[in-house]
Amino acid sequence: MNIPLVDLRAQYQNIQPEIDAVVARVLANAEFIGGRPVLAFEQAFASYCGVKHCVGVGNGTDALVIALKALGIGPGDEVLVPANSFIATSEAVTLVGARVVFVDIDRRTFNMDVCKIAEKITPRTRVIIPVHLYGQPAEMDSIMELAAKHNLKVVEDAAQAHGATYKGRRIGTFGSLACFSFYPGKNLGAYGDGGAVVTNDDQLAHKVRLISNHGSVQKYDHPCEGMNSRLDGLQAAILHVKLNHLTAWTERRRAIASAYSERLRGLNLVAPAELERVQSVFHLYVIRVRHGMRDRLLEFLKTKGIFAGIHYPTALPNLKAYAHFGHQEADFPEATKASKEILSLPIYPELEETQMQYVTEAIKEFFAAPAQPGLGVGRGLGRTGQAVSATL
Repeated sequence: MNIPLVDLRAQYQNIQPEIDAVVARVLANAEFIGGRPVLAFEQAFASYCGVKHCVGVGNGTDALVIALKALGIGPGDEVLVPANSFIATSEAVTLVGARVVFVDIDRRTFNMDVCKIAEKITPRTRVIIPVHLYGQPAEMDSIMELAAKHNLKVVEDAAQAHGATYKGRRIGTFGSLACFSFYPGKNLGAYGDGGAVVTNDDQLAHKVRLISNHGSVQKYDHPCEGMNSRLDGLQAAILHVKLNHLTAWTERRRAIASAYSERLRGLNLVAPAELERVQSVFHLYVIRVRHGMRDRLLEFLKTKGIFAGIHYPTALPNLKAYAHFGHQEADFPEATKASKEILSLPIYPELEETQMQYVTEAIKEFFAAPAQPGLGVGRGLGRTGQAVSATL
């Protein structure tokens, strides 16, 4: 059996008639840049998120850059980001000329540790970027309280969390702006690059649209300079079709996560912990395995035709790109430790029961070897091993 980390072919096969029809329509109408497909998707996605405005852009990284530019962030400013994320989060800060400041993570959720934020705030701090990592919302109440106390803006990085909720409220509705990626492997993915910025602020929405379109909302009228970052018509049409399936896909992801956690119970690993006040969309299903065993398990699964992943093998402050900061691994102990223990198992709505069974049986086979001391199952991690309700 061959099981990929994500299977985009299977997804396309399930919705092929719908996709092919809208692609043909865009081609027939030559609506390649802007036009009805983009406007329709922007309106639909804004409604889905529960916000007033959605502006489609070229990709998720551009979404972050544009959001920071819209807030006036630049040289001399500092922006707080979690130490465990994809480099796009921190890269966007540097691209606008600001200084990125890393915050260690909560070992239960892998998200920014709210208890570590205050100590990183200086007179130059302007923005906090919480990342809803792996599909689980960050601690937004505490983050918003800190932001209000210190007069900071919040930009949500929601690239992995389309539709996730915090206390019954969709993520993307908390910060001044929220940024989404529609990279093909995302829960809501295009067939190429794509992204969006959402907001309830009319003025910020106008600024985002200006910046993303060469500083213009009317051709050849440029009140400011901007950049070329637009969601194209083909991707917008494809995303609109997929958006209609996203709720069902999310329910399926949560059911798979629940099944994984139940079947892996009792093994020498730590399953994802979903806090009671949030609802994860499980963009990734990330387990923890003791350092040393993690890499062996990864290779063992590969021999079985199971392709797992590591998200992410190096904590952001430990990357060569940030060597000039002079950080040590000990400065971010939780993010560093996580990078050596985390393993993402295959999860996608089309994952079949037989495939899931094959994955869990392979993991059990690996751990059936002579026991080694390591992480205790569920130790100190809240509802570990009970990631989601079994009934959806």
